[in-house]
Amino acid sequence: MLFHITQVHSPELCPRDEGGSNSLYDAGVEGVRLIGRYGANAQHTLFLVVEADDVDTVHKFLWPGFKRCTSTVTPVSEIPVPKD
Repeated sequence: MLFHITQVHSPELCPRDEGGSNSLYDAGVEGVRLIGRYGANAQHTLFLVVEADDVDTVHKFLWPGFKRCTSTVTPVSEIPVPKD
């Protein structure tokens, strides 16, 4: 399954000087493939697209950022809705 993740943190909790935005997730979690990573840095927002079998694995991937930011996890698909 594909998941679109939006991570948002406050300026006060910005990881800029403490590992940067890559410190907000664990790319080494088995079962998660990071497909894309995009930052809206001035908005303190990170957008990720990952592939994983289930949301529990995605939560493990996001664990490093749990105390610093909120994450919205949305299942997405590359397949368009079929026309009737």
